[in-house]
Amino acid sequence: MDDKTREQLDKIIDGKYIRTVFQPIVSLRDGTVLGHEALSRITCKSQISNPEQLFQLAGQSDRLWDLELLCRTTALQTAFPGSESNSADSLRDKPRSSADAALAGSVQNKESPQTVGYCRPVHNKKLFLNVNPDVMHDEKFRRGFTKEYLKQYGIQPENIIFEITERNAVTDMNSFQGTVNHYKEQNYNIAIDDVGAGFSGLNLISDVHPHYIKLDMNLIRGINTDGIKYALVKSMAELSKTASIYLIAEGVETREELTTLIDLGVQYAQGYFLQKPDAQIRDIGQQARELIVELNRRKNHVFSNQVDSIYISNICTPTETIPPDMKVETVFEKLRKDPNSFGFCVVKDGDVLGIVTKNNLILQLSGRYGFSLNEKRQISSLMDTSYMSVDFHTPINAVSNTAMTRLPEKLYDFIVVTKDGKYLGTVTIKDLLQKTTEIEVVNAKFENPLTGLPGNVMIEQRISQCISTSEPYSVIYFDIDNFKAYNDVYGFENGDRIIKLLAEALTSHLPEGQFVGHIGGDDFVAVLNNSEAGKYCSNVIADFKKNTLELYSHRDVQRGYIIAENRHGIIEKFPLVSLSAAGIHSSSRHFTNLTELTEELARLKKKSKQQKGNCCLWLGDLLKRKSNLA
Repeated sequence: MDDKTREQLDKIIDGKYIRTVFQPIVSLRDGTVLGHEALSRITCKSQISNPEQLFQLAGQSDRLWDLELLCRTTALQTAFPGSESNSADSLRDKPRSSADAALAGSVQNKESPQTVGYCRPVHNKKLFLNVNPDVMHDEKFRRGFTKEYLKQYGIQPENIIFEITERNAVTDMNSFQGTVNHYKEQNYNIAIDDVGAGFSGLNLISDVHPHYIKLDMNLIRGINTDGIKYALVKSMAELSKTASIYLIAEGVETREELTTLIDLGVQYAQGYFLQKPDAQIRDIGQQARELIVELNRRKNHVFSNQVDSIYISNICTPTETIPPDMKVETVFEKLRKDPNSFGFCVVKDGDVLGIVTKNNLILQLSGRYGFSLNEKRQISSLMDTSYMSVDFHTPINAVSNTAMTRLPEKLYDFIVVTKDGKYLGTVTIKDLLQKTTEIEVVNAKFENPLTGLPGNVMIEQRISQCISTSEPYSVIYFDIDNFKAYNDVYGFENGDRIIKLLAEALTSHLPEGQFVGHIGGDDFVAVLNNSEAGKYCSNVIADFKKNTLELYSHRDVQRGYIIAENRHGIIEKFPLVSLSAAGIHSSSRHFTNLTELTEELARLKKKSKQQKGNCCLWLGDLLKRKSNLA
């Protein structure tokens, strides 16, 4: 490094020419904001062009700690204005920790749907901070990010995510893994950044077991037209579901990229198309959020597992219409020029008067004088007024069943879709059959094979839908206690009978229109309206308690326990199986995303399982109990 570059580096660090901007990380299910990535910017004129180069030079000049302290304090002071420790000087004597500098370079996008988002406090959001792996396992770093330190800013460890960039090699993996585990145990989250930009990403993912994987912007750029990128991200999406890791796509800049990512099932994204980095903590604009919700609807990320809950409007296309007075020869020419056209709806003032199919029109115009006799007539004289029309809110399976009962000559005619009696669009038989088959395949893929109930993907979608609306809801987590001991004594076949018995209780007492899913093993989740949740939980527990006795021997029922080996191979008495339930009412706490809710539910479940016997513990009751004790 030459003297001039060193001088500019010192000027930036000593002069504190660094500011922080924040870019939201957005749920691709409902448009809510998970958190924000802190990005550092250089504020003075310099030949050091970007933060990446700045940190490389700081590392070469033994000034990495000075730079990271500056970036860290700047980020936290900006994110949490008004905190008690709101000056870099007050933190100079604190142990130093890693910086949050991140790359800036994103291409401006002219078609962004964003409107100016509004400012929000960051305390209930997650803050993503970039960390160099070799810095992170330094003892000074470990002493820096303590719970006491974060209390100064009013933030919990679970809301801090350390982004470990793939671009920086980990020189001592054993030591680094120990550090990562140390922070995981304190409820910090870990993200692998820039996956796809280097060569060690898969090894790093395997060794670290992160909570999040951030896909590099170069992997996302043009994914809608690049088959290789599409296949790579698709495989990562499958990995994320299997390993319970969330994907975050970086650098989303077009509607087409966003659509493809939603279609692939990527959970989160950030980029200029959604929201540019800003000095303020902002949500995304309403227009961007509505687009995500609409794309989910269009791509059929449905919030139910039944075909009869998916409406024909999901696959309806607003095809071209023609007026009734259009000449037959004009209609014929339009069909001749467009080989992909299957016909037209004849519409006047929004009302559908009839349809014209290509095959039927050609048939009527065939013969020696067919065309010459009809070419100057209005199309209304040849249109078919006996056509199939359905309301936009009709379930797909109902449309499919009706369509298949038509006369043979009309079996493959397109279907007209209306809304409030007015023309909305059309659906072809090909599209109808493809979508029905696709839904059935998806259901088979995501249903639990033992119970037939929807699995994790459907559960996640249903809860996300509830969070995104203002309607009251409740989520209940059911878990069987002492199930392993029962399996060990009575065998896996009888263990499956216990699980099926619970599934039957959950479905038989489920109010109409509510949802229950099977996470796996002996874990289930129900999502209901607040007004029905308490009664439902009580009925399920009572039913389960009564019916499980039939799956024990008379002797075990009489003495109230079974004898089995514990996990350490020691013979022990185990109580009969019971049911623990942990419930959350939306009225007891506001949740902004799925992660917040599931984390709270997991904590509540642990408390519920500590109770003896059948138990249902609600978050609201627990909060009232704490309030009374205080």
